[in-house]
This record gives sequence, structure tokens and C-alpha cells, in this order.
Amino acid sequence: MNRVWHAARDRNDLPADDVDNFCSELGWREFSHSLLYFNPELKRRNLQTKFDGFDWREDDGLLRAWQRGMTGVPFVDAAMRELWQTGYMHNRMRMVTGSFLVKNLRLHWHHGEAWFWDCLVDADHANNSASWQWIAGCGADAAPYFRVFNPVTQGEKFDKDGAYTRRFCPELADLPDKYLFAPWTAPKAVLDGAGVRLGETYPRPVVDLKQSREDALAAFARLREGAV
Repeated sequence: MNRVWHAARDRNDLPADDVDNFCSELGWREFSHSLLYFNPELKRRNLQTKFDGFDWREDDGLLRAWQRGMTGVPFVDAAMRELWQTGYMHNRMRMVTGSFLVKNLRLHWHHGEAWFWDCLVDADHANNSASWQWIAGCGADAAPYFRVFNPVTQGEKFDKDGAYTRRFCPELADLPDKYLFAPWTAPKAVLDGAGVRLGETYPRPVVDLKQSREDALAAFARLREGAV
């Protein structure tokens, strides 16, 4: 690892930001493997044991919708379909889909860990387990419980022209950019013009993003206060 680090740093022909990002990922890899070394049950047990009593939801239908990219939330669905079709998903999308699973759907991070392990061509036991514990808030140096990725604003920011979402959700391809990441907000005339029938050609959202965020924040706040 030391040789890889210095070889990257010596590449003056590459953009500095790219080298920094690569080295940062090497650091996260080493951190994850260190966690696994000292915590062999990382895949199964919460590093923060207070999460052992957290009230995760059990809903096979929601889990299947997430796995299949049929949640009715386009940016999430595009990423989950890409994962299934290609075995790959950008780190940004791993965070967005992970947050959606454990925060908006409030399903146990074990489900996400198992699905990513099964689907990712670059699956790594240490990285996968540590990253899922991070997004769920139960790991070392975990994401704050109040950090809930908004898949609508994430799509608008990171898929500005909608090309990625339209590629993996072709049934939404003719929607205007304004409604692409939240088709449930589009007027009926716009949906009709794009050939989109919510609940038929594309799912309605399986959860209300605002309400599910508030519910998650309340549940995690109770955990933080020791009231679970």
C-alpha cells in the first residue's frame, strides 16, 4: 500500500484533485481493513452497540422495490438498476441509495450490505461492511444521524442534464428536466405528454420523502437520547 500511495503521488501528469481523491480512497480502504481486523464481526454486529435495540422496519416489499430499482424515486432507481445491470455504482450513488434504505425506508443496513456484496464486482468485505455501518450511523466515525441524503436534490446536483437517470430509467426519458427527479410533482398533462403513467409505466414513490425523513430523524434522535 505504501508503494501504491507514493506511486500515485509521483504522477505529476495527473490532475492533483484526482490523485488526492485516489489517495483518500486508499486511506478509507486501510481504515476499513483495520476496523475488520480488530472487529471480525463487522459484517454482523453494530460497532455502536446502542443500535442493537434500534427499531428497524421489516418489509420485504420495500426491500424488493429498492433492490429492483422500483422505488418510484428516479435517482435511487437509476443507481439500483445500474448496479444490477453492470455490477458497478459510483460512490456518490452508493451513499444516496444507502441513505435511502436505512433512513427513508428504515430497513436494516444488513440488507444493503448483503445486496451490495452480491451485486458489486468490486465488493470488498471490509469496505462494504464498514461503509454500510457508516451510512447507518452505527459504525466508527459514522455519518451523523441527521444526515439524510435527498435523492431529488442529489439528482439535480450530480446529474444535471439527466443523462444518467434517463439511461437507466428510460420510461422517464421524455420527462422535462424540471420533473425528472420528482415525477410525482408533474402536472398530469406533462406526464401524459411524456408517456408516463404513475403506478403503471413507472411506480409511485414507495415513501413520502419528507415524512420518511422526519420519521427517521425522530427515531434516530430517540436512540441518541437512549429512549429506544
